[in-house]
Amino acid sequence: MSRFTAHLATALVAIAALAGPAAAQEYPNRPVKIVHGFPAGAGTDIVARLLADPLGKVLGQVVVVEPRSGAGGNVGSEYVAKGPADGYTLYLGTAGTHAINASLYKSLPFDVQKDFAPITILGDVPNVLVLNKNLPQKSLADFLAFARANPGKINYGSSGNGTSMHLSGEQFKAFAKVDLTHIPYRGSPPVTTDLLSGQLQAAFYQVPTLLGQIKDGQFTAVGVTTAQRVKALPDIPTLAEAGLPGFSSSTWYGLLAPAATPRPVVERLNKEVTTLLRGELGKKFEEQGLIPWPTTTDEFAKVIADDIKKWGAIVASTGTKLD
Repeated sequence: MSRFTAHLATALVAIAALAGPAAAQEYPNRPVKIVHGFPAGAGTDIVARLLADPLGKVLGQVVVVEPRSGAGGNVGSEYVAKGPADGYTLYLGTAGTHAINASLYKSLPFDVQKDFAPITILGDVPNVLVLNKNLPQKSLADFLAFARANPGKINYGSSGNGTSMHLSGEQFKAFAKVDLTHIPYRGSPPVTTDLLSGQLQAAFYQVPTLLGQIKDGQFTAVGVTTAQRVKALPDIPTLAEAGLPGFSSSTWYGLLAPAATPRPVVERLNKEVTTLLRGELGKKFEEQGLIPWPTTTDEFAKVIADDIKKWGAIVASTGTKLD
């Protein structure tokens, strides 16, 4: 190797070493997109839009939200996993898209761990058991008595097989020893329509999706699924308090990027988003029924790994199938 070639190689190594920090300093220089895998109006859509404006302000760029629904969130997941790894297309994932689906689907066109770079969990997401308001049952105890007297005759809806709405219901059935009939839909909006009309008697909703309608009295909320009460619904007991001691079920929303996204960009996003979660954005999340949960990237990766095992066991024990 000539002296010139050696100097050139050294210079190239030095330039490569500087590329990471430079990428973080220059990022972003155009709009950023947050994709999620469910319809407009779903909980992921609500949270993505709450995040978009404050994140855009700290990044100095417009942040837009793009729903890409289908296949339990897999359409959106695949779109981002196979997209450019430059920090301009992010994914608002859930325990459903990044833990439950890994067990529920026999094969996925992406790997939920290898094809994504976790940025941070955004929040813990409680579910709430709601009933059609015209039912005479107004408490968990009354609903359980009604369900036990009418095995298989009470319908509960979900946003699809294997979603948290569905698996919360299956956990509830096993824990409470009741026989409810599951009716899967494509997303939560049609569940709301049929619950309002009385075609469904019950559903387990993520709190942000139905918070306003619960407060307006359009549904009867008999209990939240978390171990503690939810600040946005302080008068609604936990299901454990209301008659099912030990019952607990919740999921999370989190922000991810394609796996090859430059590490400095991922770290910049983690810093900005976790700072927002500890401030006004966290308060807005609480108002929507979420529990803010800022994490490091490594902590988020561990939650995904642990939840794949946890939800895999639940999918197996409940016999949940896509058909």
